[in-house]
Amino acid sequence: MSVYEIGRVCVKTMGREAAHYCIIVDIIDKSYLLIDGPKVKRRRCNYKHLEPIDEVVELSKGASHEDVISAIKDAGLDDLMNSVMEIPTE
Repeated sequence: MSVYEIGRVCVKTMGREAAHYCIIVDIIDKSYLLIDGPKVKRRRCNYKHLEPIDEVVELSKGASHEDVISAIKDAGLDDLMNSVMEIPTE
């Protein structure tokens, strides 16, 4: 079993949405995942640009944006998902 599973909460480490939390919605192939979140646009992302955390929400494969938002609320992760992780610059 991979660390990158459907429903796993991750932090983006690269790009314009860096330091924002997202959820894995689907596994496209061995290099790419489909992610979505309240502050992250639904898109394909390389697994090397994500850092998984311990949280997992209950999601079905390919869930819609509305399903992702309701799963976040059901898991009580509203504050976490709307926050920004501080990334050290030095």
